[in-house]
Amino acid sequence: MTLSANSAARPARVTVARWGVVLLAAGQSARMGQPKQLLHVDGRPLVVRAAEAALASDAWPVIVVVGAHATRVKPALVRHPVLLAENPAWEEGMASSIRTGLATLECFSRTIDGVVVALCDQPGFSTDSLRLLVQQQRETGAGIVAARYLNRLGAPALFTRCYFPALHALNGDEGARHVIVSAVDASDAAEVPLPELGVDLDTPEDYRQHLARPQDTP
Repeated sequence: MTLSANSAARPARVTVARWGVVLLAAGQSARMGQPKQLLHVDGRPLVVRAAEAALASDAWPVIVVVGAHATRVKPALVRHPVLLAENPAWEEGMASSIRTGLATLECFSRTIDGVVVALCDQPGFSTDSLRLLVQQQRETGAGIVAARYLNRLGAPALFTRCYFPALHALNGDEGARHVIVSAVDASDAAEVPLPELGVDLDTPEDYRQHLARPQDTP
């Protein structure tokens, strides 16, 4: 679904051919009381599940941004062909991790067409999530394609190259939400309904509830 908006000029349409994933896993997990990146869901740490989902897609490279718990998270990924990017400014918030991951991506390839920014704490994140985002971008030519859940747009979201400067300019803990909003206002955004991504694990209660879910529930 392409989002319509006001009369702002629409950027030139592009089609993403080569794209990477920046997986954000640098946070302190203060509310969880332990590194949520390493919480086991279905027998694997969350960060490993997310990395494997990305690696099973057409994305290359897959970059995992680590920070607060880098010394504990990095060993969990040692057998996976991901690029690890350490964010020394992780205390600033999510924006610093997006900047770190994007800089690593651009060092890897100057000709990449787009990046999907994803979170490691959404148990519903999957290879299919990525496939649907990329498919929607190729069908609509939108500059940004974001997941919709809990009545809002959010991560994972695909950003085409023309939005890389805006991602580099981010600061604070807001992440890229206002970049997505600006694309909506410019009629340059599309969305993919992914209600399963409305579950994230921020607190011990979130984790307990997720583990107690019926096993056939996504």
